[in-house]
Amino acid sequence: MTRAAIVELLHAGLSDKAIARQLHIGRPRVRDLRAELDIPKCPPGYRSAASIDDVFWRRAVPTDDGHLTWPGLDLARGSYINHAGRKQSVHRIAFRIGNGREPVGKVRTGCGTAGCIHPRHVDDQRMRNQYRAIFA
Repeated sequence: MTRAAIVELLHAGLSDKAIARQLHIGRPRVRDLRAELDIPKCPPGYRSAASIDDVFWRRAVPTDDGHLTWPGLDLARGSYINHAGRKQSVHRIAFRIGNGREPVGKVRTGCGTAGCIHPRHVDDQRMRNQYRAIFA
């Protein structure tokens, strides 16, 4: 598993145990990287999701090649997260995390890997229009 995937999950606030379980690696590797980056330990015990972004990071699964997948992603209808009475598309959440703004129009995977939900790998209609204007 790549160092980048571990770092991303550490910054998302997951515990060493949760990261090790999600990435199928040993806890010492996560612990050592946490210490190297001087990221404080997570408090023990169950933590409820603080935000819809927190739910996203808890469930997104990094792949060996730098992408993120969503368990049970439905490519035809999309997948959604329900949190605090709000239902949002996983792709829209990923876009907002990666770009710091709400998407315009439909959000799609832009990296060419079907089902990828990595925040830096999705684009909205505005971005696709800009790409077309530049490269058309």
